[in-house]
Amino acid sequence: MKKIIAFVLLFLSTLSFAAELPMAPPPELAAKAWLLMDANSGQVLVEKDADRRIEPASLTKLMSAYLSFAAIKQGRLKLSDTVPVSDKAWKTEGSRMFIEPNKPVTVDELLHGMIVQSGNDATIALAESIGGNEAGFVTMMNKEAQRLGMTHTHFVTATGLPDPQHYTTARDLSLIATAIIRDYPEFHPLYSIKEYRYNNITQPNRNRLLWSDPSVDGMKTGHTESAGYCLIASAHRGTRRLLSVVLGANSDALRAAESQRLLNYGFQFYDSAKLYNHDQTVASLKVWKGSQSLIKAGFTSDLYVSIPRGRSKDLKTTLTTRQPLLAPLSRGQNIGTLKISLDNKVLTQFPVVALENVSVASFIGRAWDSMMLKFK
Repeated sequence: MKKIIAFVLLFLSTLSFAAELPMAPPPELAAKAWLLMDANSGQVLVEKDADRRIEPASLTKLMSAYLSFAAIKQGRLKLSDTVPVSDKAWKTEGSRMFIEPNKPVTVDELLHGMIVQSGNDATIALAESIGGNEAGFVTMMNKEAQRLGMTHTHFVTATGLPDPQHYTTARDLSLIATAIIRDYPEFHPLYSIKEYRYNNITQPNRNRLLWSDPSVDGMKTGHTESAGYCLIASAHRGTRRLLSVVLGANSDALRAAESQRLLNYGFQFYDSAKLYNHDQTVASLKVWKGSQSLIKAGFTSDLYVSIPRGRSKDLKTTLTTRQPLLAPLSRGQNIGTLKISLDNKVLTQFPVVALENVSVASFIGRAWDSMMLKFK
């Protein structure tokens, strides 16, 4: 049986927000699909055909980069490591950073080549270094995609070169983009570099918004004839971070303009509120058969919610807990759900976890609680 506790977040009314603005309708973009996400809360603010299967082109390299960052953080690669360049990497078609088989190249250089220059050759070289070969690396990509919840994604190449079985969605792409920002913030600045020079060739970052909007600090472009022009852009203004995904525009200029429209809409008409700090107690819940009778529940990271501007005072929350809660319980264990509602509609929900460990009670304590549970 579940226990439900409903309460109004009164403290939100004390937060400083701009006056409520009339809510304009979301923009209609000239693209195949799009999505706007609040990266702090994980909420999708605007979407159109976000689950439509599309060809990701070089947006694929977000997953290739994610696995590269993981290999570095786990100590399997170092930025200073020299990576051999195979004939396959050297001859890879499409965008390139122009690595050569007999010229040493480091992991750090390859990351710049893959991220800033969108080099397919750099991506293959990294894939072979991490996965043994591209096929092995692609297996890792698909496994990681499933772990991240990218359930409508299937990778065939590390680069994004076209293949009928190589596909994803705007929603899934937002998951890998936010995962990079969340899990590897030390590498996110690579996506804001405007140009990179290697082998006496300087190439610009294809993300036009890096020049036109100072709040934009990444992330990745993609283009093939069949995919159209695609852009994932991250923008940071004050404490807020938004992520836009625009897929299948007709030109480089159009994907940038439509991405800018989406970001501006999110910043203009939405606010981001911090509801709870990490490890702040949301509720103290009854524990049965435990060494203590109550357990502190909350979140192990700061909790944000994105709301229409000026509507903070109208937010309501409902805490639903799993009852009965039986010891032992471990810190971080999911023990409930917090639903955030506005105008009687659920905006989003978050898992509530145990903030401490509770061990089992003595034999007598367990026996007593067992008897009390029978009466409940």
